[in-house]
Amino acid sequence: MTDPAAAPIGVFDSGVGGLSVLVEIQRLLPNESLLYVADCGNIPYGEKSPEFIRKRCRLVAEFFREQGAKAMVLACNTATVAAVADLREQYPSWPLVGMEPAVKPAAAATRSGVVGVLATTGTLQSAKFAALLDRFANDVRVITQPCPGLVECIEEGDLGSQHLRDLLEGYVKPLLDAGCDTLILGCTHYPFLKPLLAQLVPAHIAIIDTGAAVARQLQRLLGERHLLSDGPARAAQFWTSASPDHLHKILPMLWNKSDSVRSFLL
Repeated sequence: MTDPAAAPIGVFDSGVGGLSVLVEIQRLLPNESLLYVADCGNIPYGEKSPEFIRKRCRLVAEFFREQGAKAMVLACNTATVAAVADLREQYPSWPLVGMEPAVKPAAAATRSGVVGVLATTGTLQSAKFAALLDRFANDVRVITQPCPGLVECIEEGDLGSQHLRDLLEGYVKPLLDAGCDTLILGCTHYPFLKPLLAQLVPAHIAIIDTGAAVARQLQRLLGERHLLSDGPARAAQFWTSASPDHLHKILPMLWNKSDSVRSFLL
């Protein structure tokens, strides 16, 4: 009889941004086998309707279940906003972990009382994000900055060009000028920009993302269900709805490995 704890974990993003979460999951849970689907053929999700995103998430969820996944991580803020409630209703007993901008830890970390949020337009306009502000940011001033173009750069493997630097500097400067001492990275793509951000902001600025917190939540949910694996982990498997060659080229930059990549054609 197959051990349910040995089943893999499915991780999904609209593109390669969720690899920043995959790294944190592997760091915390090295015995777990991982599956990753990147819907690169439909990126960016920020420009898609909520119903389109929900449909894609349902397709990927079914794919993961066919692969025997014991849990699913929505490693995409925009997809979480649009689809996590729908998926939890559809699969009430399946562990599902979503993303949300780190408003609570940022509110606790700030000393100036001013927090900046770098995120996609879709995340910033969502009711879920507004609810986070209402719940955790009553005593701080939160300044939001939509960042069109950053996701596209990262998807192309651009982590340090002058164009990207100028783009990021233009988004960060008004936040710093307003007195922000804490920056929330509200998109799973943005942690890959931390080295560049460190060159653009003073050393005392706190930069917060949620990848590690998501890994801890996944660990908690699996532990409650006695589904934590003793290993050994199998090699991570990757699928993309765009050209496998494209993802295969970028993987060594963002994952430090060049695993096999297959087409996801749903």
